[in-house]
Amino acid sequence: MAEAKKTIIDNYYLLQPLGKGAFGEVFLAEKIPGRKRYAVKILNSQTGKESLRGFLNEARTSRLEHPHIVRIRDFGIDGETPFIVMDYIEGGTLRQLHPHREPLPLKTVLSYVRQIGSALQYAHNEGLVHRDVKPENLLVGSDGKILLSDFGIVTTSLSWNPAAAPGIAGTAVYMAPEQIQGQPVRASDQYALAAIVYEWLVGVPPFRGNWTEIMAQHLKAEPPSIVEQNPDVPEAVEKVVLKALEKNPGMRFASVSDFVEAFEQACRPPVGTTLLELDGQADLMTSLAWSPDGTQLLLASRENALHRWDAETGQDLGCRRGALLEATAIACSPDGTLVAVAGRDRRIQIWEVEREKTLTICRGHVDEVLALAWSPDGRYLASGGSDRTIQLWLAQSGKNLTASIGHVDEVLALAWSPDGLYLASASYDTRVHVYEALTGKKLMSYRCEAGVYALAWSPDSTYLAAASYDTTVRVYNIKSGQEVQCYQQHTAGVFAVCWSPDGGLIASGDDDAQIHVWQAISGKQVYVYCGHTGGIRALAWAPATACIASGGLERKVLLWQAPDSWTT
Repeated sequence: MAEAKKTIIDNYYLLQPLGKGAFGEVFLAEKIPGRKRYAVKILNSQTGKESLRGFLNEARTSRLEHPHIVRIRDFGIDGETPFIVMDYIEGGTLRQLHPHREPLPLKTVLSYVRQIGSALQYAHNEGLVHRDVKPENLLVGSDGKILLSDFGIVTTSLSWNPAAAPGIAGTAVYMAPEQIQGQPVRASDQYALAAIVYEWLVGVPPFRGNWTEIMAQHLKAEPPSIVEQNPDVPEAVEKVVLKALEKNPGMRFASVSDFVEAFEQACRPPVGTTLLELDGQADLMTSLAWSPDGTQLLLASRENALHRWDAETGQDLGCRRGALLEATAIACSPDGTLVAVAGRDRRIQIWEVEREKTLTICRGHVDEVLALAWSPDGRYLASGGSDRTIQLWLAQSGKNLTASIGHVDEVLALAWSPDGLYLASASYDTRVHVYEALTGKKLMSYRCEAGVYALAWSPDSTYLAAASYDTTVRVYNIKSGQEVQCYQQHTAGVFAVCWSPDGGLIASGDDDAQIHVWQAISGKQVYVYCGHTGGIRALAWAPATACIASGGLERKVLLWQAPDSWTT
């Protein structure tokens, strides 16, 4: 085309061609001045009304701002040549990334579906239908992020008039029946995404042949079974994909986001499945914690060490050790950057994980420290132990703010409420106390039948769960001051407890090496995990996924597939 020979379009210097699109050619370009690189799409020289309409449609999407949609930065007409300027995505397309059309791992497919589905749902909410979702229009960013591009044949779904369509637009392999008939709707993009997913799962698209044969199959034929072609694909996944490939758009999912949610649920292993087994490499595990984004699992042990793993792959990310010996208690700060360790010498050392450097040392207890708890903002540290006192420290300086007698026996557990207002303590004396966190004023007390070893707050700070050696877990409503549940299904002392992120479920671990998952308010048992050979001493529920991590006395850490509250 004549325009492609120009080295400059508007304020953009064309460097090299990147590929051809539906209406023209795409070039790598640098803006003048600044030298920042962009992708510039230039329309063909024979610009008819339909091509110009496509150009205007794509330019109109410049208002779309979404992390998985390629941003349009500029557009205009240089002489008689329309052009569009987009962000330059260096990683190529998903077609280039997976050129051999072999089945992809289910985890990879799920990651792609989440990102693409999010972009499509956003476009649909803006009243747009893409109409050409295909691997060639899915770009790979330098960070591996997937971005939807090429809105050249996008249509306004709220005002689409089939009679005004001059012809069929899209790619035959992924085209919905109603789009073939000139009537694209939002569900047409869902169909295209499902057809791509089908291809990713089995290595070939649902329908093959020449253009006419593929069109006819989209209109009348049923896709071949996914499971028969790839037995590793769960039947639940096949069911979801085939629903999104229904001929009648009204029989598909109500929205792309509904399709994504159903696909996510279908991809999950059955509840109770062991996802990973990790070597704890620890003398006694005292706590488990997740990084805020749920990508890393952290384990603290009595050997004064912090172990870290990649939560998806199980890769060992290293171990950090402090300077104290014979640690009696250890706790990670909420953001995982600091660790507090109490030694038998009654000191509390706070050290920085990454730099392996001591930040400060807290001195004030006159006997062993057995429990530590961080404030949600990481500014304060609470401690308690054999001297029966509960003390509050400034984490950065180690300054002691308060010290008070909390129990008539050793303090075994401390827990700071997520809203930062309350501090709870538990003891051999069978009592659970709740205080104003920063003043130490006691607000209420509860009693169990034996010593209380673990405490956990609900995410909304309304409820407190207390795990006792009397084989029970009691749940208290802090607002009303009443006990609302006493879970009694354990057969041995309970030493660990945690809440699901939505507050609907509780997981508790006992000395019979069992982990019970149950409804927090009703007490109804949902599941029992049996995989450890030693008593459970640490539990943590992942912040963003249905996954529970558990640590046992046999020095083993297990990751389990957990139930969702809404499915129980």
